[in-house]
Amino acid sequence: MKTTLLLACALLLAGASLASAQSGPTRAEQMACRSDAQKHCASFIGQPQPMNGCLRTNKAKLSAECRKVVEARGG
Repeated sequence: MKTTLLLACALLLAGASLASAQSGPTRAEQMACRSDAQKHCASFIGQPQPMNGCLRTNKAKLSAECRKVVEARGG
């Protein structure tokens, strides 16, 4: 019983970590990068992972606000 409880807790923590790692941008982050996304990465709108890659690739061209978002998310 104790082993089962420990396993359940470990799986719950792993799931929570995965969910937070895969969380999408906040509304404020979206607004900070909206014009940059449309200008530099329009073909990736609606595709979060390709959009993130495009924004990282174009980081030098981004507004200061969007660049901060990209850097905060590992870019």
